[in-house]
Amino acid sequence: MPRPTTETRREQIVDALLKQIAHAGYAGATIQSIAATAGINPGLIHYHFKDKRGILVAAVATLTAYAQARYERRAEAAKTPGARLRAYIDARLAYGDDARTDAVAAWVMIGAEAVRDADVRAVYGQAVDAELRQVRALLRARLAHAGKRTRGAARLAAALLAYVEGVFSLASAARDLVPKGFAADMAQELIERYVAAEPDAR
Repeated sequence: MPRPTTETRREQIVDALLKQIAHAGYAGATIQSIAATAGINPGLIHYHFKDKRGILVAAVATLTAYAQARYERRAEAAKTPGARLRAYIDARLAYGDDARTDAVAAWVMIGAEAVRDADVRAVYGQAVDAELRQVRALLRARLAHAGKRTRGAARLAAALLAYVEGVFSLASAARDLVPKGFAADMAQELIERYVAAEPDAR
């Protein structure tokens, strides 16, 4: 039987951390418990990661890379700022063959841990900052293309991201209580209403 590659082993450790966060929270996820969940010796974790925070950084990077790859696949055919914005909305909120409910649930868990743990909050904040910058750029382009002023793009980006995060939480904790498939189309409608209501650029 071939030995796991470094990449495979790191993925096992990251997955084990996410499972431990779900079970015991970030503070309760010890190197020993992560190793037990991954089915490996604790020494192997220290070989692949400096410490638990290093695993967390890798976990957040894995989740953000997954989300970005979904967006880029959808944006390939987008010819206009509006189409690129819709590609982003669909990448975050629409279903599809590449949708992973486990990734959504893991992100919700990390967000919840960020409220309680400063270490998690720092890593989570960096990911959210990068996401906000991307959303602001997409919204500015959409507003400009419509001939509208762009000064409200930062607030609109924060609102859209808050909407996405809220949908993630509902999808993880109360999926049966919300209409199936509502999120992407409703986000698009809300954005387009905002764009239509904005004053024209001077």
